[in-house]
Amino acid sequence: MAKSAKTDQEPSANLYEGSIPVARLKDKDIYRHVLAAIVDNEAGVLARVVGLFSGRGYNIENLTVSEVDRDKQLSRINLVTSGTRQVVEQIKAQLNRLVPVHTVHDLTDDGPSVARELALVKVAGVGEKRVEALRIGDIFRANVVDSTTKSFVFEVVGNTEKVDAFIELMKPLGLVEVSRTGVAAIARGADGIEG
Repeated sequence: MAKSAKTDQEPSANLYEGSIPVARLKDKDIYRHVLAAIVDNEAGVLARVVGLFSGRGYNIENLTVSEVDRDKQLSRINLVTSGTRQVVEQIKAQLNRLVPVHTVHDLTDDGPSVARELALVKVAGVGEKRVEALRIGDIFRANVVDSTTKSFVFEVVGNTEKVDAFIELMKPLGLVEVSRTGVAAIARGADGIEG
């Protein structure tokens, strides 16, 4: 009797293939995930997504929304959330059940992806602090988008860790204010998310 092709293969390395194993349900480690959802571009959709998170006590670390297809009236929601693997699986399943949601992808688990964030960082300082802020801005490839004799507004783009590091270095140099966009993320490769 011939063995099936499935039994000849080694177990899959994909943590989420099939049902969640009991060992995963006991996993207490917290993981950060970037999720991308294609949704109808209509009033109330974002409120429904946010309501799902708040109603179940899930946290949204950051959130970006933009129209991606005007003809089909579709928007893309990128959100960053944290939780155990079981919690993240529940979030994805519940998002998929919402009527205005077409598809949900976990960019953290689906494969390599690119994520960037933009921040505007206002720093006030004169003398050596001003020179040091400009030097660090140059190292981080931050653009000066506004300047007065007593302050700068830097535009810094990169992954969340780079933006966080830049902000930390600006604190002792006169950090006044920060405005961040949230994460924009996309999978690497030729395939796209279908709506």
